[in-house]
Amino acid sequence: MTSSLNFEMSQRPDFGMLTVQLEDGQQIFAETSAMATMDSNINLKSGLKGGIGKALMRGLGGESMIVNTFTAQNGGGEISFAPGPPGDMLHYHLDGNSLMLQRGAFVAHSDGVEVTGKWNGAKGFFSGEGLILLQASGNGDIFFNSYGAIVEVDVTDDYYVDTGYIVAFEDTLDYSVTVLPGLSRGGKVKSFFFGGEGLVCKFSGQGKVWVQTRNVNPFLNWIHRFRPTKNNN
Repeated sequence: MTSSLNFEMSQRPDFGMLTVQLEDGQQIFAETSAMATMDSNINLKSGLKGGIGKALMRGLGGESMIVNTFTAQNGGGEISFAPGPPGDMLHYHLDGNSLMLQRGAFVAHSDGVEVTGKWNGAKGFFSGEGLILLQASGNGDIFFNSYGAIVEVDVTDDYYVDTGYIVAFEDTLDYSVTVLPGLSRGGKVKSFFFGGEGLVCKFSGQGKVWVQTRNVNPFLNWIHRFRPTKNNN
């Protein structure tokens, strides 16, 4: 597949960075605060891309309602992006299909791509990751990031991923949020309502899913024990 953007990704998988060479008049759209460097002839414009409805759905999907538009003017120019979480970054070329992204995964996309939220119903409620997933669709390039490195998995049958490790997946996959096989009935109730071990996303069909090698919630639980505490004595 041919990319519509001339780009390079570096510093992977620990601190992924995206550098794009824009032609005169060419645009790239990015999340707020992702821009690291840019040439002086690149113009920035911020706004509610796609109207208030789609912007609101992006906000519910864990992204900013505002999208920054960068346009090269009076010649080509270079711009680079660095997402907030320490981890990897990946490129995917959309060809009329859709890609589902977890909350906070979106970095940037080319012209011809639309990113909005998609209502996830009860599946999103039980996942613990939010009711709304991000959906990228159209024709062009999409860039997304992870916390930790990214592992690409080709799913051909059933495949389980802990909900906190999902980065993105193709819309050719069906999915449901469930518990690991073998848990007792009491264990299932605990998993669904108290976030216990075993809550997973079951993918089926054929397509790709991208998994991150770290999960922020277990990391926060681990680091919590090292916080300085106030001594009342």
